[in-house]
Amino acid sequence: MPRIFGTDGVRGLANGSLTGELALGLGAAAARVLVEHGDYDGQRPFAVVGRDTRVSGQFLQHAVIGGLLSAGVDVHDLGVLPTPGVAHLTDTLGADIGVVISASHNPMPDNGIKFLSRGGVKLADAVEREIEEHLDGHWDRPTGAAVGRARTYDAAQADYAAHLVRTIDKPLAGLTVVLDCAHGAASEVGPAALRDAGATVIPIGAEPDGLNINDGCGSTHIAQLQRAVVEHDADAGFAVDGDADRCLAVDHRGEFVDGDQIMAILALAMQEKGDLVDDTLVATVMSNLGLVLAMTEAGITVRRAAVGDRYVLEDMRTGGYVLGGEQSGHVIMREHATTGDGLLTALQVMHRMATTGRSLQELASVMTRFPQVLVNVSGVDKDRCDDPALVAAVADAETALGETGRVLLRPSGTEPLVRVMVEAPSVEQAQSVADGLADVVRSRLALD
Repeated sequence: MPRIFGTDGVRGLANGSLTGELALGLGAAAARVLVEHGDYDGQRPFAVVGRDTRVSGQFLQHAVIGGLLSAGVDVHDLGVLPTPGVAHLTDTLGADIGVVISASHNPMPDNGIKFLSRGGVKLADAVEREIEEHLDGHWDRPTGAAVGRARTYDAAQADYAAHLVRTIDKPLAGLTVVLDCAHGAASEVGPAALRDAGATVIPIGAEPDGLNINDGCGSTHIAQLQRAVVEHDADAGFAVDGDADRCLAVDHRGEFVDGDQIMAILALAMQEKGDLVDDTLVATVMSNLGLVLAMTEAGITVRRAAVGDRYVLEDMRTGGYVLGGEQSGHVIMREHATTGDGLLTALQVMHRMATTGRSLQELASVMTRFPQVLVNVSGVDKDRCDDPALVAAVADAETALGETGRVLLRPSGTEPLVRVMVEAPSVEQAQSVADGLADVVRSRLALD
């Protein structure tokens, strides 16, 4: 059977590749696999299920819940809630399974299904494979009183907002921020949590209609936030995506602050308090060289994981590290969350602003972003990136750049193309090196 799960759950066109029938089957299969891995001592297992605001989330959520119930699992329906909120309640409510119906930052027609195990952590690849294997074939279905029961859990948003506010120890009174909710899962709970923390909040992108999620707003379309921050003379702005597991920012001038800069701010704050385990930050191979140089100067080691927040978290858990994330705004603070959490990230950055009295512009200036150029080379054999001539060309480019630049060449995980990323002191130099390496890729890896 071909793999159904991708890098972040099962994702596709809702009612196209991702049908109600598949959602029903995935719910039942996940219940059977995760229940088999658990020890219930006679207790009935239960799951929590939440979704973002896509209209397709309604039928998919009902289908998943139906599958879980048919396998004898009780279900708490959390309604609309960010992915990190579902992860938090999976943990605090003691659920055996957490399910999120969301396609994150994807366009509205897409949707996805993500499963969490006990404690609110994402599934290992091996467990996802088991779920796929359980999709087909006969199984002993519970009948009568053995089937599951469903109920609505009305306190989901209030519980999650309270958890977020508890992560800071200083009120945010005096700070005015714009929060772009992407017309997604954070549209209600996001502004509520920041207001409960003491900030004055100007919400935008907070009127979901089921069709407008991520449409010209949120962390994938930052221009709206930049304009709003300047128009309202706000201290800062924060943008989350459709399921609010990532966060990007804008300073009071409307200047963009990316995930690397956010991680730098938080790493220095945690180091100052003695909370940064082994003075180590886990980033990815795509994080900017400027982050590495700034952290090195501060005595902080930067570990580079594969692209994807699940791989960042895996590295963090293996080494016991507490802070990690991606340039795209997935920031994981293990003291407070098991996954990237956009609202938590915004609160922690605002807390740093409040405790230091410094602007976001000042805090973000701790690192200088090196110009970064990415060239996607299509129509090539991505499995031959170890070609000797290509390896030599990359080595020559790295030697020429020295400590003031970096080259990353990697095959795409989903398309027949190779990505060439170059960082250098100037855009012109980065583009020149990237274009040169792209030419080598085309000439050496061309498909026959």
